[in-house]
Amino acid sequence: MLMSVHPTAKAAKRMSKTILGPAVSEYAFSSSDFINRDLSLLEFFRRVLDEARDETQPLLERLKFIAIFSSNLDEFFQIRVSGLKERLQNDTRVAGDALTTAELLSEIRGRVNEMVDDQMRCLTEDILPALHRECVVVASYDSLDGEERRLMDEYFRECVFPLITPQAVDPTHPFPYISGGSINLGMLARPKLTHRIRNSRKHAEEVFVRVKIPPSIDRFLPLDDSGCRFILVEDLVASNIHQLVPEVIPGTCHAFRITRDADIEVREAETEDLLEAMEENLKLRRFGDVVRLEVAKSMPNRMAAFIPESVNIVGDDIYRVDGPLDAAAFFKIASLGRPELKDPPIRPVPVPVIENAASIFDAVRECDILLHHPYMPYSLVTDFIREAVDDPDVLAIKMCLYRIGGNSPIAPLLIRASEMGKQVTVLIEIKARFDEENNIEWAKRLEQAGVHVVYGLIGLKTHCKTTLIIRSEREKLVRYVHVATGNYNPDTSAFYTDLSLLTARREIGEDATKLFNYLTVYTQPESFESLVVAPLFLRQKMLELIRREIEHTEAGRRGRILAKMNRLADAEMVSALYEASQAGVEIDLIVRGVCTLRPGVPGMSENIRVRSIVGRLLEHSRVYYFENGGEPDIFTGSSDWMPRNLDRRVEVLAPIEDETSRRYVTEQFLPSYLKDNVKARDLQPDGSYMRPPREREAEDFNGQLSFQGISNIVQFDNTHTHKGD
Repeated sequence: MLMSVHPTAKAAKRMSKTILGPAVSEYAFSSSDFINRDLSLLEFFRRVLDEARDETQPLLERLKFIAIFSSNLDEFFQIRVSGLKERLQNDTRVAGDALTTAELLSEIRGRVNEMVDDQMRCLTEDILPALHRECVVVASYDSLDGEERRLMDEYFRECVFPLITPQAVDPTHPFPYISGGSINLGMLARPKLTHRIRNSRKHAEEVFVRVKIPPSIDRFLPLDDSGCRFILVEDLVASNIHQLVPEVIPGTCHAFRITRDADIEVREAETEDLLEAMEENLKLRRFGDVVRLEVAKSMPNRMAAFIPESVNIVGDDIYRVDGPLDAAAFFKIASLGRPELKDPPIRPVPVPVIENAASIFDAVRECDILLHHPYMPYSLVTDFIREAVDDPDVLAIKMCLYRIGGNSPIAPLLIRASEMGKQVTVLIEIKARFDEENNIEWAKRLEQAGVHVVYGLIGLKTHCKTTLIIRSEREKLVRYVHVATGNYNPDTSAFYTDLSLLTARREIGEDATKLFNYLTVYTQPESFESLVVAPLFLRQKMLELIRREIEHTEAGRRGRILAKMNRLADAEMVSALYEASQAGVEIDLIVRGVCTLRPGVPGMSENIRVRSIVGRLLEHSRVYYFENGGEPDIFTGSSDWMPRNLDRRVEVLAPIEDETSRRYVTEQFLPSYLKDNVKARDLQPDGSYMRPPREREAEDFNGQLSFQGISNIVQFDNTHTHKGD
């Protein structure tokens, strides 16, 4: 494991400051010229919620977006809100922001309350009743008939009751530890305690009692054998609470749930074993500070005030929910086998250049291949690795794995390759948030199989998705490279859109060799010929390319930038784009989530348009296009334009140089997203999003659906001058 101190992130940042001159390097734009990052993220969540509210979508797809919204919000509190609450202890203003930390937290609270209210109305008043009409039922205990109640009460006594331990809070019983994310029931009881009788008290005092719903019990309990009728486990427990706590005061049983800080810092430079340190830190995550308390809207104020005092939070951290807590659990119902209530499955189109070749190596040696997943089979990537494992001419396999997946076929293939005597090197990012345990487990298994496992560079996450395969061909070594926007995880490949580039170009192969040497023995290269690598050169390169478009415009040629990414929140990159807009460069950005750039502001960004696509698939692909006076440079890879990607992660962008691949990007890929008038939302200067303007006779065009075998190719826009194209 490499433990060297890594200085390059700061060095790369200093170097990039010189690219655009004093105005940009000093961020001459005021804080009000940037949209707050956290509020922008909440607006992305709102667009996700809009998908759940869209009545034109199949019901189980709408329910899926209800669950996604809750999952996103949980992570937002675990990471972003927890960080702001820590900052609140030390300062009053978010760096580079017009809001103080307290003002931002207040704004977050208002928006979250509004959106959760909308979510619960959509779930309880719209989606669940509509599913009930389709015989998919989440029933309340009170709605069950006599026989159903008898059966569920029996199930409670036999399968639930033995697993539950009520915990009272009194002078001899402190408030219990509450695990983050668990569903709990709080209630008031008057237990007849013998010591109180001896103290001559006529009536037992009220005490608070907490009951945790064990995570080992399914959240949705089946009511029959249909597989489509359920009851929530907390509803069953609450309805049988008198069996657990006979002295419970009627009407005082209410659900609550806490969220804990999950952003636990690892002091890498101070540890001798990063793997061991990460395992210890994962244990600490269970005890992170409480950052949110969700309570049933019906919970009395007195009880709702008692719990936060006990978990050391303030009233502003309480969120009342008029519906089921932890709606992310509805993923289970959304995954039911009812195809008529879901989107039709995506059927990947064949890739003739691979299908017609004797092997994938033959196909890639003939030409670069750009794959667009899931519209083109992700199995081709797995097949590429499998073929390398089974091919006796393959001598070495090197891979970067960020999120592997619990059932990944990739890791077992690498184990088999090692057992067959091939040199196998794997960089596993054990700091990949919320995938740490899974990655640690795979790292141990790979090491036990003799794979050379590396955990990365001190102070940096390795986020690039790159594979290098070295093959002996006619007494020489040929390098095959895979550079992708997505993780080597077949599970997520079914609902993430990603790009994969397969190439045997000499210069990319040599650069990939330098990259892996950089990761394994810290041999920092002076340069790369084709690949653009962060934190060494990516920021500098992107700023140079923006500057070049400015120079083309100033020379009377057309300047044009198109970029598709997940997030844009780097002040220097945003400032550079503002400068380019002021110089007359036409800029279209397709940013799925966070975007701190304000488009369309006269005198600052009137030549910039920003849109977000939120649809059935999670837009995860990244492409950067710079027109360069008619000789475009096009890149794809793992990096967004965020400080963490540019300065604190190892990222890779690769040039798209094959003519067929370039035509796909410029004539179909980017234009489809720019033409979308169904799932697209255009960012407004105030940070809100609106549907793009529609011409009266315009037909609906869904960019994601356009890749599903549609034969008409959208021509690349070379004369774009207006908003909403």
